[in-house]
Amino acid sequence: MTQDRFFQTTRGKIVTELRRRGSASAADLAREFGLSPNAVRQQLVVLERDGLVVEKPVRRGPTKPTLEFSLTADADKLFPQKYDKMLDAVLREVRDQFGSPAVERIFEGLSRRAVERARHKITADEPEQKVAQLAEMLRENGVVAHYSLIDGGYALHEHNCPYSGVVKEHPEMCQVIHHVIDETIGGQHVQTESLAHGGKECRFEMKPTA
Repeated sequence: MTQDRFFQTTRGKIVTELRRRGSASAADLAREFGLSPNAVRQQLVVLERDGLVVEKPVRRGPTKPTLEFSLTADADKLFPQKYDKMLDAVLREVRDQFGSPAVERIFEGLSRRAVERARHKITADEPEQKVAQLAEMLRENGVVAHYSLIDGGYALHEHNCPYSGVVKEHPEMCQVIHHVIDETIGGQHVQTESLAHGGKECRFEMKPTA
């Protein structure tokens, strides 16, 4: 099945909607497409089996957590991603002409601007609220992200990265998210898994300053 034909199917439409929303429950998707929740769940079971979606419990209010679905890195690859090849070519050209310090300066500048934008989004006082705002900011920028509680802190999970194919040759790219975490969440953090190096996600374990 070609990608064009896939996106015309119900499963393809679900994938597209999850890409737009970041995450959604079966009931959310059922309302969007005018289907029954059970019909949507059947499609989600297949998508999960194929490694295209993951589910996680999300508390939306005082009731019990709702299962929400989001896309994996494999699903993200279904969408056109020619921009990463262009970026890779541009960075390679900069490195060849002006050396590695020039590439480093580029990402230092990008990091400063990313931190400035993040500070307008991440304004909460409590550590967990800050982490939640960071995850929301990433989702607004097309990253399928959520956070979870771990012993002594929080884990930030990124299930897709449009630049994972570029990071291997240009590891400076990862400086941006590290600087954003340092300047907006604070405390200590460490990256324990990377999509660019064969992981199932980019995972950051954070222990914010109280």
